[in-house]
Amino acid sequence: MAISKVKKRDGTIVKFKVSAIANAVEKAMLAVGKDDENLPNDLAEKVAAEVNRMHDPEYVPNVEEIQDIVEKVLISSGHAEIAKAYILYRQKRAEIRKLKQNILGKIDDSKLGINGLLIAQSRYLQKEETPKEMFIRVARAIASVEEDYGKSPEDIKKIEEQFYDLMSSLEFLPSGRILRGAGTKESMLYSSFVIPVADSMKGVFRALYDKALIQRLGGGTGFSFSRLRPKGRMLSSSVGYAAGPVAFIKLFDHASDLTVHAGNRKPANMGSLCVEHPDIVEFITMKDRREIRNFNISVEITDRFMDAVKEGKKYELKDPNSGRVIDVMDANNIFHLIVTMAWKTGDPGVLFIDRINEANPLPEMGRIETTDPCGDQLLLPYDGGNLGALNLAKFVRNRKIKWKQMEEAIRLGVRFLDNVVDASRFPVKKIETMVKENRRIGLGVMGFADMLYKLRIPYDSEKALETAEKIMRYFSSVAKDASEDLAREKGAFPLWNQSIFNGKTMLRNCSLLAIAPTGSRSILAEASPGIEPNFGLGYTRKILGTTEIQQVNKVLENVLKEYDVYSEEVIRKIVRTGALDGFEIPEEVKRVFVTAHKISPEWHIKMQAVFQKYIDNAISKTINFPKSATIEEIRKAFMMAYDMGCRGITVYRDGSLNEEVITVGR
Repeated sequence: MAISKVKKRDGTIVKFKVSAIANAVEKAMLAVGKDDENLPNDLAEKVAAEVNRMHDPEYVPNVEEIQDIVEKVLISSGHAEIAKAYILYRQKRAEIRKLKQNILGKIDDSKLGINGLLIAQSRYLQKEETPKEMFIRVARAIASVEEDYGKSPEDIKKIEEQFYDLMSSLEFLPSGRILRGAGTKESMLYSSFVIPVADSMKGVFRALYDKALIQRLGGGTGFSFSRLRPKGRMLSSSVGYAAGPVAFIKLFDHASDLTVHAGNRKPANMGSLCVEHPDIVEFITMKDRREIRNFNISVEITDRFMDAVKEGKKYELKDPNSGRVIDVMDANNIFHLIVTMAWKTGDPGVLFIDRINEANPLPEMGRIETTDPCGDQLLLPYDGGNLGALNLAKFVRNRKIKWKQMEEAIRLGVRFLDNVVDASRFPVKKIETMVKENRRIGLGVMGFADMLYKLRIPYDSEKALETAEKIMRYFSSVAKDASEDLAREKGAFPLWNQSIFNGKTMLRNCSLLAIAPTGSRSILAEASPGIEPNFGLGYTRKILGTTEIQQVNKVLENVLKEYDVYSEEVIRKIVRTGALDGFEIPEEVKRVFVTAHKISPEWHIKMQAVFQKYIDNAISKTINFPKSATIEEIRKAFMMAYDMGCRGITVYRDGSLNEEVITVGR
C-alpha cells in the first residue's frame, strides 16, 4: 500500500502523481543546464519512496510537505545545484500565486501564469470561478455526451478526468467558445460558420438574420457574395437596378456594428468574391476606401485565372447567374491590383478556390464557396467548425519529441472535439443539421515555434521544415486512426455514404485538422501562437493598475539560466530590445531564437506549405513583411504560395495599418 492522495493549496484532494514531481525536478535541471532523461523520474521515485516511508498509506500529505521532501532528496542524492534551482523555482511560484490570488480574490492552483489568468478572467471564467473550476466544468460537460453512446457512469468519469488532465496540463486547449460556454446556458460551442448569400432580397436578408443570431452568441461568420448579380444590372421583378455585392457587404458590415456580441468582442466576418465576378475591381479596393471595418476580405481565385496570369492572357468576367460573359480583362492587371491592395492595407487575402474544392470531402453536398473569418475552416453553406489545439511545446523533453505522449493527446483531442458536436446548441436549424451530419472538427496546434526553440532548431531552416513534415505526418495519421476508432465505437458520420470516403475508410468525422488562430489561448498556455514564429522574445504588462511584470519567452528563460546570464536586468534588456545581442550565449543558440520579423517571407510560405500537405481543412497564417517590402515582393509571395500548394495566403506589411494589434520595441 502507498500514499495515493495529496492535498492542494486550495484544500482539494487529488491523486498523488509521481510524474508531477518529475516534471518539477526536470524544470530545475533545465535551469542549471542538466540534460539527463532518466534522472527526473529516478529522483521522483526516491521522493515517493521517502513520502511512503514517513507516513501511513491513509495519510494525505499537502503539497508543501511533498516539496520539502523533494528538496531533502535532491540534497541527499548529491544534487545541491538542482536543489538550489528547485528552491528558487518554489519561491518564484509562491510569488506568482500571491499575485494571482490578488487578481482573482482566491487561491488559484492552476498552471496558468499571470497573463493566462488575466485572459481567463476577462474571457472564459464564470462568476467567482477559478481556472481549475473552469477546466472541471468544461471536462464534465463534454464528457457527459458519452452517456448518449451507452457509456457507464464509471467510464464517463474516467473520460472526464482525462479531458480535465489534458486541459489543466495545458497540453490541449479548446476554443474560447468552448472554454466560456461548455456546461453553461451559453451552450453554442462552435466558433465559426459559413452562411450562403442567395441572389434575392429574401436570400440576402435571410443570411443577415442568421448572421445576427450567430454573432449574438459569439460565433464568427463567412460569406461568399459571388452569387449576387453585378452592380447596375436591371432587376426583373421591379423597376430598378441591382446594388451589387459591395453594397451588401457594407450592409452586413454595418449590421455587425449593431450586433451585441457575446463577451463584448468585435464580430468576426469573412467576405469573399470570385475573381471572375464583374464587380471584382470595386471589391478589391474597398478596404483602401475604408468602407468596412468588421470584415476580412478575400478574393476567390480560380486555376483558370492563375493560368491566365502566368501566360500573360486576358480572362472573362461572367454574370454569376446566367454565365454570360460581361467583360474581358487582363489577368495580370487584376492580379497586380490585388497585390497592391494587400501591400497597402493587408487586404484582400486570396483563396485558391479550385484547390480548396479538391479537398472537399462532400462534393455531392455542394461546392465550398468560402471560409470562416480566419481562413482555416473550409466550410460548405450552413456548415460550422469547432476548434481545439495541442500545445506542441509540451511534447518535448530534453530536446526530444515525446511521440507516445503526443499520440495520447491527439486521440483525446479528437474524442473531445467530436463530443462537442453533440454538446453544442445552434441558433440556426440548417446549421445544426449540417454539422451533425458531417461531424467536421478542427484539431490544430500551437506552440510550434516554442517546440523548435526547445529542439534548438531555427524556424527558417531546412531542419525546421523536416521537423514540421515529420510531426504533421504523424499527427495526421494518429488523428485519422482515432476517428476510425470512434467510427467503430459510435458510428461513421451520417453523410459518409455521400463522401469521398465511401467504400474506403469509415470515419467519425468528414475532416479532422485545421490550423486556426490561437491568440488568446496561446497567452493562456504561455505558448507561441499556431504555427507562427514568436513576434517578440519579451514583453511588459501592467496588472492591478500599478504592478508591472516583465517576462521573456519561457524556453529562452531556461536557456538564459543554463548559461548563467539570467537576471532581472537581462530580462529588462530583452523586453526593451527584443534581441540577444551582447549576451554570452553561443551564436548557434542565438540563431535559434529568431522572431517573425527576422524571418524572410519565403520561409513563412515554405512552412505553411509543409503543414498544408497534412491539413484537410486549411491554415490561418499571416506572412509578415517588413515596412520596406515592395509590391513585387508581395506578388512573388502570392505566386509562391500558389505554386507550393497552399490553399490561400494572407500577408501583412509592417506599419501598413495605422493601428497595429501587436508591436515590439525595435
